[in-house]
Amino acid sequence: MRTVQKDNIMAGIAKPRSRATRPKRTARPSAPTRDVPTASNIRFSAKLLRPAPRDDAVDWTFLLLPANASNRLPSRGMMSVEGTFNGVPFQATLDPDGQGGHWLKVNPTLQEAAGATPGDRIPLEIRPMADEPEPAVPPDVQQALAVASAKARTTWSDITPAARRDWIHWITSGKRAETRHKRTRTACDMLAKGKRRPCCFDRSGMYSKSLSCPLADENPS
Repeated sequence: MRTVQKDNIMAGIAKPRSRATRPKRTARPSAPTRDVPTASNIRFSAKLLRPAPRDDAVDWTFLLLPANASNRLPSRGMMSVEGTFNGVPFQATLDPDGQGGHWLKVNPTLQEAAGATPGDRIPLEIRPMADEPEPAVPPDVQQALAVASAKARTTWSDITPAARRDWIHWITSGKRAETRHKRTRTACDMLAKGKRRPCCFDRSGMYSKSLSCPLADENPS
């Protein structure tokens, strides 16, 4: 099965700015207070969207999961899934949209393999992965761990891939560079004290209003 990793390739030619909008989703019930049962296979279709023009050009696209599909996942936070995208096998980690749902970043490799174009409605079939894959550790976090205390490194090695993903998500969800730098230092300190998860981290972004899906380009062509 082809493995599709999330990437942040900053390539391409910047386009003139156009109006942007958040993808619309149907009304969602209030957040569940416990995990909901997971269906073995979740089938749905969603419109492939191009992100709104930014100062740094991007070459990826994305789609927003319908509420009835997202609600069948066992977590409101990040969720690793596998399945098919327009018939092409893939693996990816869904990101929370801050409203109790999820969105999928589609890199150019998957988009090309699927023969998909922004504006197309894409059929997907997904299921949660049985084993959480090891997350990619950003270079600055790797450097911080390399000079952290032996206890911090031991705790980092001992926790699960899902827990390492949560630490990385907490650090990288900071909007400013100084926030990210401060969280990296704090993470190393908490790991040194044996903390296995970041404290008080709203993984869904629903309550802290810290997470959201990208803005969609209203004129993708």
